[in-house]
Amino acid sequence: MPRYWPIKEYPDADRVRILERILDLRAALDEKVALARPDSLLLATWNIRDFDSNKFGQGPRLPESFHYLAEIIARFDLVAIQEVNRDLAPLRRLLHLLGEDWDYIVTAVTEGVSGGEERMAFLFNTKRVRFTNLAGQVVLPRTRLVSSPGMTGDGLQFARAPYLASFQAGWFKFNLSAVHIYFGKDSGDQLERRIQEIRRIAGHFKELQGKEPADYILLGDFNIVSPQHRTMEALKDNGFEIPAALQGFRTNLGKNKYYDQIAFRQHDRRLEFGSAGVFDFRDGVFREADFGAYYDRMPPHLRDFHVRGARKGQPRTEAEKRAYYNREWITWQMSDHLLLWVELKVDFTNDYLNSLRPGETPLAG
Repeated sequence: MPRYWPIKEYPDADRVRILERILDLRAALDEKVALARPDSLLLATWNIRDFDSNKFGQGPRLPESFHYLAEIIARFDLVAIQEVNRDLAPLRRLLHLLGEDWDYIVTAVTEGVSGGEERMAFLFNTKRVRFTNLAGQVVLPRTRLVSSPGMTGDGLQFARAPYLASFQAGWFKFNLSAVHIYFGKDSGDQLERRIQEIRRIAGHFKELQGKEPADYILLGDFNIVSPQHRTMEALKDNGFEIPAALQGFRTNLGKNKYYDQIAFRQHDRRLEFGSAGVFDFRDGVFREADFGAYYDRMPPHLRDFHVRGARKGQPRTEAEKRAYYNREWITWQMSDHLLLWVELKVDFTNDYLNSLRPGETPLAG
């Protein structure tokens, strides 16, 4: 469980609110997330919006928000995080709250305009998951660069370099790659670039699996339009499958987009899938009813006035202030994405024992 003792340092009123919200989060997690078991792995992915540069002037995150992030992440065994920024102090602060059983792997920053100075990170509970020493960013060869109809030249690398790391949980050994696919627009050349990125990363691991047989899991923010869209076809055409338990989840805060996915190119057929879902942090924190508690903590110039469009500079109504809180401000405290998770059953003991019977071919340990 996370470290709770730092909560003692908050003023009394804040301490009461934080404790109540953590208790509410714990109740929501108990209801909606599978319990960790010795024979299973709880794997998750979460795009934590702009963690935590405040380069857009909507923050920074409140100290209490780190407690809420830690409470959610601690319910899982391994979480891939997207949109970690150059400054690693916020990530280390989060790891401190998660406690001594947690460790992390983080990439270098992806430079360039499209990269957004972002990093990928894996956070994992060392009592449940072991890093098995293989790691690296995915770099495409010149012959398979990303391209689209309007692009000139040889093509591009990924906007944000995907990251691969190897882990073991129970008997299950796997290679995990986190992605944050280019978005652009929902039509035209920029959509084609997005599709190409998905196709290139999925094709890369299809080819790699032919050379280095293993289980490959792609997860993260794919910016998938819908399960029937070409963005999803680009993933499935290269042999990646979305387990039945994971299909159809909408993962943005508005619950109308299918951006985030966890996809498998399975090698070890002993692996089975359990339950899965998305977790909405608003079931415990930053609820609509909490608007009054955070009114004075929101940036006044954004809370009280329109900042774009025809009404730029004009005062917001009370309803519009609440809409800013619900649709904008809380996304910079937590995220504009929901955490997506799946339970993997990783105890293959019975399969192995049965393979030792006379006449059977012993399975790998």
